[in-house]
Amino acid sequence: MFIVTLTYIRPLEELDALMDGHMTWLRKHYASGLFVASGRQVPRKGGVILARSGDRAALDAVLARDPFVQSGAASTHVIEFVPSMTAPAIELLKTF
Repeated sequence: MFIVTLTYIRPLEELDALMDGHMTWLRKHYASGLFVASGRQVPRKGGVILARSGDRAALDAVLARDPFVQSGAASTHVIEFVPSMTAPAIELLKTF
């Protein structure tokens, strides 16, 4: 599993202009099963994505295609972890 943090490095107006493309990109990777949760940080200074990929290089390639990253409006930081405990409803996350 990976926790991906996006940090906004451009004004929010620039990010808002890229939001449609970013949402399309997110939906694509939800449909593939790579992303399992995402959302804005509070306060709105970036975002967080929970990804279930065992292949860091493949995840990095996906992240590089995010419109936020491609435009230089956001940077990413990735933390890999192995879930050892979960709520019963999300036990399946421990297998990735």
